[in-house]
Amino acid sequence: MRLVIREDPSSASQYAAEYIIKRINASAPTPEKPFVLGLPTGSSPLTIYKIFVEAYRAGRISFRNVVTFNMDEYVGLPREHPESYHSFMHKHLFKHVDIQPANINMLDGNAASLREECAAYEAKIKAAGGIELFLGGVGSDGHIAFNEPGSSLASRTRVKSLADETRLANARFFGGDVEAVPSMALTVGVQTVMDAREVVIIATGPSKALAIQQAVEGGVSHLCTLSCLQMHPCSMVVVDNDATAEMKVKTVNYFRGVESTIRKKQYSAKSDPLEPMMLTPDSPESLPADNDDLQPDNMASRIKWSGRLAARSATMPISMY
Repeated sequence: MRLVIREDPSSASQYAAEYIIKRINASAPTPEKPFVLGLPTGSSPLTIYKIFVEAYRAGRISFRNVVTFNMDEYVGLPREHPESYHSFMHKHLFKHVDIQPANINMLDGNAASLREECAAYEAKIKAAGGIELFLGGVGSDGHIAFNEPGSSLASRTRVKSLADETRLANARFFGGDVEAVPSMALTVGVQTVMDAREVVIIATGPSKALAIQQAVEGGVSHLCTLSCLQMHPCSMVVVDNDATAEMKVKTVNYFRGVESTIRKKQYSAKSDPLEPMMLTPDSPESLPADNDDLQPDNMASRIKWSGRLAARSATMPISMY
């Protein structure tokens, strides 16, 4: 897991948005080989979506050959309801860019058989060749999508009952009425997210600080499903300063120091020191012959690959066999 720390929510969102724009453009998607992008809803990605729209209008990005899969949808809420995630995505992104309607995939919370809907969604992802990059947010309790505490780390797309804390957090979108917030949702599973070739998480503000601390410094646990990214070979969590408030100073300084070292090594000749750096999968094939001490995606990357799977600690840069 790579942790990128920025001064405030705006600069954190800018970094994440520009990174994804760079990834899409670098892939040069075509109708035959589109870029498959997983997307979240909620307040976390709003600034990112705004930057996407601005970039499209400026001619810096096209979504014509991008296929999207959204993370979740409420059960029983009509798709035309202003707070359905179908409405949310069209309001904040889809209607403002050139994405083709046939390339938009969203769960149907009103399907006749919710179980069959979930199975079909997994099949669609597989048929699309898998998700290239999954963008996500995180709840204050550390959940990704609607995979709340206690969710299986091997879970797939399914029906999920929502915790009171989640409904209370989302009540602000329903006029402050908790009872108006649906009690169930369809959501991609933890393993669905983990199957993506790359995962980028945006988390800002003090309300996310404890979740980030648990995900980065704690162990992998179903009580904080974001922590599963410790096991992902190509994941990045982008935060602002406030979201690091619960972390150890040593941990924060470590990640800042690693990024500084990488930039000095890789971007000394470039004019823009804030240009997002591409992630490198953490696998033996990806380790450079002469620079494995500078690989940016996790704290254990300074340890030369030994050919064995190592358990990693977010605060101790050693491998434990």
